[in-house]
Amino acid sequence: MSAEVASKTAVQVVFAPSLRRHVECPPQQVPPGSLRVVLEAALAAAPVLAAYVFDDQRQLRKHVAVFVNQQMVADRVRLVQPLAAGDRVLVIQALTGG
Repeated sequence: MSAEVASKTAVQVVFAPSLRRHVECPPQQVPPGSLRVVLEAALAAAPVLAAYVFDDQRQLRKHVAVFVNQQMVADRVRLVQPLAAGDRVLVIQALTGG
């Protein structure tokens, strides 16, 4: 599938460099669905990275933030937000400091 076709029919999931330093995972083009379905599909390419993103209850870890089309996701548990073709998901490691 060409990149142009994929961008119109798929959801793009990008993992920030701070997460990719653990396991390389290039941007993924996955079918639309709920945020959980999209994340699970993208993480299938790098299952080790799933342990950095999800806890043992399959909820987002506290140190991870997810953005859909530049809007931070508030629901970190159910992840039922529907995503459509052309949406962009960014998964980052949320760091704090002082």
